[in-house]
Amino acid sequence: MLEVLICVADGADDVEAMVDLRQQWTREHRGGPRDPGFAERFRRWFATEHRQRTFWLARHGGTAVGMANLLTFERMPGPSIDSGRWGYLGNMYVTAEHRNAGIGGHLLAAVVEHADEHGLERLVLSPSARSVPFYRRAGFDDAHQLLLRPRPD
Repeated sequence: MLEVLICVADGADDVEAMVDLRQQWTREHRGGPRDPGFAERFRRWFATEHRQRTFWLARHGGTAVGMANLLTFERMPGPSIDSGRWGYLGNMYVTAEHRNAGIGGHLLAAVVEHADEHGLERLVLSPSARSVPFYRRAGFDDAHQLLLRPRPD
């Protein structure tokens, strides 16, 4: 197992590492040409999203090799009902050359620990087919109570 450091990402260097990891994910899953405007769009997105998301980076030997983020939702309170909070785990990614070395498990553990410490009632995610066994081993199960309306074509 590789030695890895998991940390909350919030500085400018962290944002640049996430830009690079997101570009790697995109090349791996979608291919396509380079997008010269992507880094700036990502920086603007992060500046807005960091208010409601927590971001993590996995570093090995000082290099970012993985990331994840948790978007926190707060439900509207009602009479005699607390608002309650839940989280959406998104954009979990480990570089191809560092997979199957425990890094994803360390990232997920950090997200789950954060969710538990902050009293989130549930964590949801939309896994890739390849990642379903990983999340099932971590205790995630099918969400039968949710409905989905895909965007019409």
